[in-house]
Amino acid sequence: MATTQHQRAPGGGQPSGQPVRVPFPVVDEVARHCAQDAEPSTVHIEIHLPGRVDEERLRSAFAASLARHPRALMRERPRGPLARRYEWELTGGPDTDPVSFPPCAPGALERARAGALDRAPALTASPPLRLDVVREPDRKGCVLLFTVHHTALDGPACMRLAATAAEIYSGSPIPPSPAPARPAGAALPRQSRTPALARPAQVAPGSPRPAPVPGNALLLAELPVPHRESGAPYTVNDQLMVATALTVADWNRAQGAPGADRRPLRITMPVDDRPRGPEMPIGNGTRLVEVGFTAAEVAAGADVAALLRTTAERTRALKAQPRPQLGHGAGLLTVPLLPVAARAALTRGLRVAAGPWTSTTLLSNIGRIPYPLDFGEAGRATAVWFSAPARMPRGLTFTTASTGGRLHLALRWSRTLLGEGDGARLLDLFTRHLAATSSEAV
Repeated sequence: MATTQHQRAPGGGQPSGQPVRVPFPVVDEVARHCAQDAEPSTVHIEIHLPGRVDEERLRSAFAASLARHPRALMRERPRGPLARRYEWELTGGPDTDPVSFPPCAPGALERARAGALDRAPALTASPPLRLDVVREPDRKGCVLLFTVHHTALDGPACMRLAATAAEIYSGSPIPPSPAPARPAGAALPRQSRTPALARPAQVAPGSPRPAPVPGNALLLAELPVPHRESGAPYTVNDQLMVATALTVADWNRAQGAPGADRRPLRITMPVDDRPRGPEMPIGNGTRLVEVGFTAAEVAAGADVAALLRTTAERTRALKAQPRPQLGHGAGLLTVPLLPVAARAALTRGLRVAAGPWTSTTLLSNIGRIPYPLDFGEAGRATAVWFSAPARMPRGLTFTTASTGGRLHLALRWSRTLLGEGDGARLLDLFTRHLAATSSEAV
């Protein structure tokens, strides 16, 4: 989503007296078409601090951060039944204070996590996010827990808001973000050998199959970052991709899923080319690509070293290939030839029809957090977790970030697909397969 700045008149209003209107970009419109209350499309982010922040000081810092990034100050504009576009209104300030301090009580963090999965911020109030500052009597420090409506913003954009708030709160400027690490000696990129139209494997339901309870569940873990030799032809992201593919393949075989040894896997991977500095565009800025694996490549006893090399070639090729954020087809669905209501019904229908061809799962690797997230006397972030929506038919997502040399993994799944015990089993599989990608193991 491109950043659109607007000029403010004295006193904070718009020169015309009306908010600036911005048509929904393609990503936002498709997400809006498919929004549903049963499985809200939220991004959940946790920033763990060793100390506790001052309430008024944090409110002030976050308000100033929003003012520096006014593209986040948006709400959905009311529309008539024949409107051909969704539109954002850019407001001169928040409609409501997004920052809250729930009572310091036992279980406060679990309740805040559940709220992040079950209740999306309203799109009709600016900004479409909320920040709960969570404290518990038996836990040192605090947790800044963001809930973001994914129709409007993605995780990296929200992290930019948090980083600016930390800079203002502490009074310490953020150093320039280092360039992302790239593997040396990259081979000529090549695409996956999986046929583009082949029906991919889906994540097998848990056993016994969970009751049809709507919503998402979440499991967080802290793991060591897998070791990688200097100059290796693959990245940590490639190691995570291989671990994800092997985890799902093992899971499906253990569950006796039909076609588990025949169908390819396709894993959706967000690619973010935005700068991480203060000029970072705010909104939904990632593009989605799919990394394919043949059934033979992820069979039991797979050659992990070879799989790392081929995966690296595929991810490099996908990252280098220019492509619209959601592919070419999504752009056709958002051409304003029909009213929004008609396009929404068409998009939802196509989504259901395309369910069997939806990618197997999603791996969203935020990578090393590029900001110090220094909140002065409250300290620097010791851990940062993200989780991406896990709506059906995909039903399972893996989201990772690294802070302080540790990997922070979030498994998020649809309760209609998996149960609590299933999440723990998937975590065990992922931990084992990730360790197998370490340079000491391969």
